[in-house]
Amino acid sequence: QVQPVESGGGLVQAGGSLRLSCAASGRTFGRSAVGWFRQTPGKERAFVACISRNGAVTLYADSVKGRFTISRDTAKNTVYLQMNSLKPEDTALYYCTASHTNSNWTVLNRDFEYPDWGQGTQVTVSS
Repeated sequence: QVQPVESGGGLVQAGGSLRLSCAASGRTFGRSAVGWFRQTPGKERAFVACISRNGAVTLYADSVKGRFTISRDTAKNTVYLQMNSLKPEDTALYYCTASHTNSNWTVLNRDFEYPDWGQGTQVTVSS
């Protein structure tokens, strides 16, 4: 089992940048696809980005494509979400999540495919 821990959230002005980190304990993190989701009050959790276990395949929601970049450092057991050109509508609680996969190339973009979730980190973008 993997226990993701998010960090790096905060308050930023529109147009600014933040980098979220997801560090994880557990033997299987390196063999897991890792995703970022976000949620605002009263709304369902929404997919943001994910990365395959080997880091070679990434997938993004249309709303963040070209602005956000997901990456992973296997040696540090950490996945990053670089967020640039932030907009007020990016304000949300951001969750990191992981799922063991058998393939190096699998990416997952549906929340029910992920069994292991962090507590979330708040990102607030002011206009």
